[in-house]
Formats: sequence, structure tokens, C-alpha cells
Amino acid sequence: MNKNIFSQIYGDYTQRIETGLLKTGVKLPSEHEIAEEYGTSRETVRKALHLLSQNGYIHKIRGKGSFVLDMNRMEFPISGLVSFKELSERLGRTVRTLVHETACVPCPRNVARQLQIAEQEPIWKVVRAREIEGEKVILDKDYFLASVIPELTEEIASQSIYAYLEGQLSLKIAYAKKEISVEQVSDEDKRLLDLARDTHIVVVRNYVHLEDTTLFQYTESRHRLDKFQFVDFARRVQAEE
Repeated sequence: MNKNIFSQIYGDYTQRIETGLLKTGVKLPSEHEIAEEYGTSRETVRKALHLLSQNGYIHKIRGKGSFVLDMNRMEFPISGLVSFKELSERLGRTVRTLVHETACVPCPRNVARQLQIAEQEPIWKVVRAREIEGEKVILDKDYFLASVIPELTEEIASQSIYAYLEGQLSLKIAYAKKEISVEQVSDEDKRLLDLARDTHIVVVRNYVHLEDTTLFQYTESRHRLDKFQFVDFARRVQAEE
């Protein structure tokens, strides 16, 4: 691989994307076309595109090509427990919550397994789409133990459930385990979100515990691929000699 040409391809495309010469959603030329343009091998081009993908400039879709990502994607923290209302205040964007369902229902088998409770036990199911700058880009599906939360209304769900739990019910929310995966979009995603051309979606599963260690909430938060990057801060701890 010619490192000078590799660096040139990477540098040229990062500049074009950062300056707006290549707009969000634009399809890049094929590997063959780029290789011809720079007089190099497809392997060199492939490695440059891979680095562009790793650094969040493009998204590669098998069989379709490489597409420019939105460089103004919103950062969502991996660690910490933050409500969407709290997060939206940090983002400084125009946001809206659309409540599609708030109901006390018998717990289905798949959710009972996540909450570690008996099937058919009463739970609150809340389905909300999060609209940012006029686009519905997050679908939150929350499940709460009815034994912990006796009442939950659509009005509460449209604001901040955590503010209600902590302020009105005096519950102490302590910690959560999070799992992040990329999955195929579902029919529900297509119906409730403004999906771009992506056929996949980022799914963040939260298992939230109270201070007494009770697992009281399971959440499936489904994020449109091109709008978010998930961030964290890590500090290395030196091993003691």
C-alpha cells in the first residue's frame, strides 16, 4: 500500500466532508472510480474508506456503497443516567416528545425475561418517539414495574418520567447496565420514525435499578444511525506493582 496516496485520499475526503463540499447523505464514488482517480490500487482505497468510516465521516452499506454522515451528529453519553429532557437541554436543539402509548399491561414473556419477573405481572408500557429539529430519530420503549410505580399518565410521559419518579414518588434511581447493538429496523421503527436509507438502527438497552438494587425499569432506545455518536470518558488505572 502506498502510504502517501492513502493519506492523500483520506485527507482529501475529510476536507471535502468537513467543508461541506460533500453533503450529508451523498454517495461517494466507487472504490474502482477512486482508484482510477488517484492512480492506485483498490486495496489502498479500501483502507482509506475504512479509516473514514472508523472516524465517523462515512457509513458503508454492503452492496450499496459509502455515504457521507452528518458531522453534526448529537453526542449521547454511554455512562451516566440522564433523562431525555435533561439531555435535550444540553443539546440546545428544538425537541419534541410524541407519546404513542402509556398503559398498564400484563407483562409479555420477552419483557418479563428482561425484568426478571413473572409473565403477566402488571407493568407500565410507554412508547415515545423523540423528534429533534423536526425529525423523529429516537424511539424509546420503556417498561416499568407497576408494583413500584402505581400511576403513570400520558402527561407525565410527555415531560420527564424521571422527574416524576424522583420528585413526586421520592424514588432513588441508582444505576443501570447498558447494552448497545446494531440491529435491523423493525416495522414499528419504519412506522414511528423518520428513517433515512439505513436498514439498520442502533439499539441501547437499559436495565435500571433503584438504590435498594430493585430492577424496576427496562428500556429499549432505538436511534437512527446517521444522527448520533455514543461517547464516554475513560481513565486508565495503573496496576499496583
